[in-house]
Amino acid sequence: MTDFLSTGTLPDEYRDLALTVREFARQVVAPVAAKHDAEHSFPYEVVSGMADMGLFGLPFPEEYGGMGGDYFALCLALEELGKVDQSVAITLEAGVSLGAMPIYRFGDDKQKQEWLPQLTSGRALAGFGLTEPGAGSDAGGTRTTAVLDGDDWIINGSKQFITNSGTDITRLVTVTAVTGEAGGKKEISTILVPTDTPGFVAEPAYNKVGWNASDTHPLSFTDVRVPQENLLGERGRGYANFLRILDEGRIAIAALAVGAAQGCVDESVRYAHEREAFGQAIGRNQAIAFKIGRMEARAHAARTAYYDAAALMLAGKPFKKQAAIAKLVASEAAMDNARDATQVFGGYGFMNEYAVARHYRDSKILEIGEGTTEVQLMLIGRELGL
Repeated sequence: MTDFLSTGTLPDEYRDLALTVREFARQVVAPVAAKHDAEHSFPYEVVSGMADMGLFGLPFPEEYGGMGGDYFALCLALEELGKVDQSVAITLEAGVSLGAMPIYRFGDDKQKQEWLPQLTSGRALAGFGLTEPGAGSDAGGTRTTAVLDGDDWIINGSKQFITNSGTDITRLVTVTAVTGEAGGKKEISTILVPTDTPGFVAEPAYNKVGWNASDTHPLSFTDVRVPQENLLGERGRGYANFLRILDEGRIAIAALAVGAAQGCVDESVRYAHEREAFGQAIGRNQAIAFKIGRMEARAHAARTAYYDAAALMLAGKPFKKQAAIAKLVASEAAMDNARDATQVFGGYGFMNEYAVARHYRDSKILEIGEGTTEVQLMLIGRELGL
């Protein structure tokens, strides 16, 4: 797995996947990206296409309807989609790493058999209800509660900023909730909540700065009753479990961010060849060439960082620090490249129909979601013993 890090050459199976997704992104995603962004509409036809390709099942075993691939394959797909439309890329990323992966990692056989074939097929989506109005970076501040009543959990509380939680094909949300107290600390567990459960409400979607075609809602739970066996993993292990999920997810978000950063490079190179000023293509001006050269360097460095983190993860080695580094440098590369690409395009870069304008609006959340930049720095410092 690590050989291609030094050679820069992907094995055939990875390269073929990346090229297939790249063609899909160009032929299917790109033509409708501006429309869905402007209308704030969920791209069901694109999601259906990704389902047909098996993208939602990439890192899962065939016994659960998956493609038998690995997490790095998912990352390559996210990078290619992220070049064209971050909303589509985050729909896939959240559907896999936050929707299906917790069930695969921590579910029992019954839970896996019931839910994974639906989720890996892409015909159904699931959300991960972690963040709350008073519990974002400090997830230990969770206030949503789940109390046992006979053989059922009774859940009350609210969540916010939950991706894939209110679409027509959303079937499930995994919810973190306080289920008691242990050693003077909150006991946090994770519980599976089907979206048709009485008392569960996906509130109206947010009006966001970016990721406009991504489905994001606040959620409320009012005396939501689910069976006791909907507990996901061990009781009281919810906090530890979702930290593992977030570590993995940071590599995926880094891959998406690299795609965004590279997409800005590609669009800027094309425009610098086509746009003329003062009698020549603007790319012949050193100021523009240097700006795009720096953009390319950022994307390359960030890609190397997420490749490294993914290699460690797949090798079963510690990867927390490398995942935090990858997420940090890739999200900053995406934001910096989006700003520079907008400058290369000039006035056109401020027009929403151009991909660089969408990247400029979309990329900021990459420095916030799945752990803020400050959280990544904190994690890196801890891994260094500080």
